[in-house]
Amino acid sequence: MDNKFSKKIIDGKLAAAQIKQEVIKQVKGLKKRGITPGLTVIIVGENQASQVYVRNKEKDASEVGFKSEVIKLDKDISEQKLLQLIKKLNSDKTVHGLLVQLPLPRHINESKVINTISPEKDVDGFHPINIGKLVTGDETGFVSCTPGGIIWLLKSAGIDLEGKEAVIVGRSNIVGKPMIHLLLRENATVTVCHSRTVNLAEVCKRADVLIAAVGKSRLIKKEFVKKGAVVVDVGINREEKGLCGDVDCEEVMPFVSRITPVPGGVGPMTRAMLLLNTIKAVKLQNGLE
Repeated sequence: MDNKFSKKIIDGKLAAAQIKQEVIKQVKGLKKRGITPGLTVIIVGENQASQVYVRNKEKDASEVGFKSEVIKLDKDISEQKLLQLIKKLNSDKTVHGLLVQLPLPRHINESKVINTISPEKDVDGFHPINIGKLVTGDETGFVSCTPGGIIWLLKSAGIDLEGKEAVIVGRSNIVGKPMIHLLLRENATVTVCHSRTVNLAEVCKRADVLIAAVGKSRLIKKEFVKKGAVVVDVGINREEKGLCGDVDCEEVMPFVSRITPVPGGVGPMTRAMLLLNTIKAVKLQNGLE
């Protein structure tokens, strides 16, 4: 990265490290009350990317003092056995946060799995009850970690979203759709683009804040970016040279005011928000403020 552009970078690693320090303090306070936050992750099969994500989540949870457990299941496990395991963990009071790493093998219905996780333990924020709470502004629900992390990162960088035009590229249930409601909470004006959007570059160029979350390597070029825009790159794409985002970072860098890098931008924040969601779950389940 050219040093003259270094001040434009929004450092996700730094913000995530600050969150982890706050979580460590909260864990110490909870342990004094006799409560150790418990986070359990279920992984089914041998998906390589999923294994990396889960290892990182386990490392983070251990570093902040959680009781962390990863349950590895064979890719051929039946849907019924997986659902039975989830129900057992739902009733285990030492497990405060529970998530099943996606994607799942084809014979397992993801919706059934998500719907079976107790909404009070759904630290991924995927359960329909938590999505409903997000839409209606009920802050007792859990927000999906990546969109939640993006808002936190923008605020920590001193970026005011009120009255800004925000454009999201991508309409996934995990990022694009929850992002709409979080941006509306901040009083931004929100447009969502997707594969059927006509004149994508033109729509993107209106954005004060552009969020790229489509999983297409270097899709966002300089003609997509208004001068002075803030650009958030959610994409993690593997190329021969390593990881890259959905934004052609080098090409757009001269035109943006701030930008998140890949790696080291949104990724660390996603994991940090999982820790915060787990702390929130502990407090809700124990009637603590």
